[in-house]
Amino acid sequence: MARWCYRHRLVVLLVWVGALLGLGVSASGAGTNYAEVFSLPDTDSKRAYDLMEKAFPERAGDTDTVVWKVDEGSVRDDSVRSRIEPALTEIGRMEGVGAVTNPYGAQGAAQISEDGRIAYAQVTFAEQADAVPKELVQDVVDTAQDAARDGLQVELGGQAITRVQEPPTGTAELVGILAAAVVLFVAFGSLFAMLLPIVVAVFGVGTGMFGTQLFSHVTNVPELATLLSTLIGLGVGIDYALFIVTRHRRGILRGADPEEAAVAALNTSGRAVLFAGGTVCIALAGMLVTNLRFLDGVVIGTTLTVVLSVLAAVTLLPALLGLLGHRVLSRRQRRRLAEKGPETETASGLAARWSAGVQRRPRSVAVLAVVLMAALAVPLLSLRLGTVDQGNDDASMTTRQAYDLLAEGFGPGFNGPLQVVVDGEAPDNLVTVLEETEGVAQVAAVPPANGVTVIQVVPTTSPQDAETDRLIDTLRDDVIPEAGVEAHVGGVTAVSKDFATVTGERLPLFIGTIIGLGFLLLLLAFRSLVVPLTAAVMNLLAAAASFGVLVAIFQWGYGLDLLGLGQEGPIASFLPIIMLSLLFGLSMDYQVFLVSRMHEEWVHTRDNARAVRVGLAETSRVINSAALIMVCVFLAFVLSGDYGAAMAGVGLAAAVALDAFILRTALVPAVMHLLGKSNWWLPAGLEKRLPHLAVEPGEEETAAPTTPSGVPGGPSSVVHGFVRTADGEPVEGAAVTLLTSGGRQLDRVVSLADGAYIVSVPAPGTYLLAVTAAPYGSRAGAVSVTDGPLVHDVELTPGEVDAVN
Repeated sequence: MARWCYRHRLVVLLVWVGALLGLGVSASGAGTNYAEVFSLPDTDSKRAYDLMEKAFPERAGDTDTVVWKVDEGSVRDDSVRSRIEPALTEIGRMEGVGAVTNPYGAQGAAQISEDGRIAYAQVTFAEQADAVPKELVQDVVDTAQDAARDGLQVELGGQAITRVQEPPTGTAELVGILAAAVVLFVAFGSLFAMLLPIVVAVFGVGTGMFGTQLFSHVTNVPELATLLSTLIGLGVGIDYALFIVTRHRRGILRGADPEEAAVAALNTSGRAVLFAGGTVCIALAGMLVTNLRFLDGVVIGTTLTVVLSVLAAVTLLPALLGLLGHRVLSRRQRRRLAEKGPETETASGLAARWSAGVQRRPRSVAVLAVVLMAALAVPLLSLRLGTVDQGNDDASMTTRQAYDLLAEGFGPGFNGPLQVVVDGEAPDNLVTVLEETEGVAQVAAVPPANGVTVIQVVPTTSPQDAETDRLIDTLRDDVIPEAGVEAHVGGVTAVSKDFATVTGERLPLFIGTIIGLGFLLLLLAFRSLVVPLTAAVMNLLAAAASFGVLVAIFQWGYGLDLLGLGQEGPIASFLPIIMLSLLFGLSMDYQVFLVSRMHEEWVHTRDNARAVRVGLAETSRVINSAALIMVCVFLAFVLSGDYGAAMAGVGLAAAVALDAFILRTALVPAVMHLLGKSNWWLPAGLEKRLPHLAVEPGEEETAAPTTPSGVPGGPSSVVHGFVRTADGEPVEGAAVTLLTSGGRQLDRVVSLADGAYIVSVPAPGTYLLAVTAAPYGSRAGAVSVTDGPLVHDVELTPGEVDAVN
């Protein structure tokens, strides 16, 4: 497939461009139909919500608030009323506004604070917040704030108002892409190589987003799905292309033709990309076991984007590599290749030195890594799930100022009132016992409507305060049963508490599912019980440490001012499930890329120490570069203007950084050195029963050779043997090259620690086998291959050069 895409590059490119434009035009024509279908079946707040809908079916639209405060005097003064009332009247006449509840009306006294300095009006739109046109919301904001003057402050709060405060769509994505471009340019030193992963990611994310938008017309997809799809799509799209391009460039630098290098890269790193993408999709699908149906649309959107990103990496990328040829290298690399010839295949530099250091001191490295991760995980012990509301917004936002004014004028609990709902008429003693309950500031009963009674209860504490959660439990468990009535406690604050409870109850099943599926996949891929077990433990450690960082920043408030993210509060209830899905999928990516190279070396040499050392040396740099790109993309979502998205971005950035820089680069190889050959242990009975799933290709597939006549085809056999000195000592690192009789290179490998080598032969015939190793000089000779493998040992002598006609 890679060879076909490489040779038919214009066709592949046109198909992808056509798909992106076609989906874009279709999505633009169809529009969006995102549905906020949040629901918590079998919860007390859901039963209260159902009764509220029965009582007030006309209140379908979003309700927002206009709040004003005077520095001196009262909001009842004529000078204030003459400015506020005309503005509210004008808002009420706007098309799309259902009603405006005015505090200056006959029943509006409760909307003015006791000291008379703060008042509010409620604006009910005809649609829910996401469906209200931004132009209408902006008109409401402008009209209300035009009434402000010196000594009169006017602010607005509510979900619809939040939408017009968000930065322009695409700001976070653009910043993330620019940051990734910088990292890629530093890593590659080539403008064209830098652009490749970004172009692939843009095609994957673009088609994924347009596809998700079209899916919103046939199933319930929340708007959150597009944000998370972009977040995960940019990260994995750039990373997957990075892995393949790195392998392709390495092949060219080692003397391969660009086409053969591309085919070999796709047949090695491309396989790992397919496997890694599958693990991400499985981790995302793990959300389905929580039975929270509003997450189904999130699973659809994110999984579709990941699948298309993987498809772009394994089809569009080889086509682009075909367009670039040698230009995928920097000018300096091309000049050095022409002057000095191919590079050796041994890893060098900082990565090799670090890998050797881990091998020398595995216990010290493991202990330091575990201590650091454990220290970062300590804040997790105080994790508290809850709702993210406008009290967490930045202090400069009008929504945050409106929130604070309401808390100042009517008490902190006013921003999150509870509704006690009774199916029928509520007995008089219920209102009495509610008023006498500790933690209740105010109780107001609404006249029965459609056979349902609603009693509004304002707590003395804010919606995010732990005392408010305890008040809800007290009302449900003690106060309402003692009153001898069947009632349900609802409201946004109660829904948030129930969501946190449901999430906490289902989280163990969710974690167990994605860890179990990941364990099975790694078991099939690496034929080992220890490798997947190690991966599972590492994933749990990464999750604990990343949530510890999240608690320290967003719940304790460390660094929030630096990030410009407003006020601390509980961790959003939806975050553990979504963040763990993405984290486990991405962690598995790095585990696959790291261990697949180790496994490849282990299969060749059966030397665990060498396998771990070589695998880490050859993959750590690209894993760290990929992780740095992920961190840049995720942190860019701090600029999205959405507090929940910023929380997810920071949490995922911390998770990826800890996973790549500490776990995969230090702790995993250190533990594998300590475990030795037991890393690759699998009971014989299980080995026979497990199906084979090859993450890396077999020896004969990696070279992707052609026949001597130039016709592509699979190898018919191999030449293998040992490279030794005259004394019988093995020669490690000898370059063994198979050429046609005309001198064209067919395959090239490096001898292993025991001197072993194996090269692929495309078809029976006579070939030239050349072996070079400093300081032994070189030796070459003709080899005749029939239908079976040919054993051919080579002896090297210092200073000797074999001349072949």
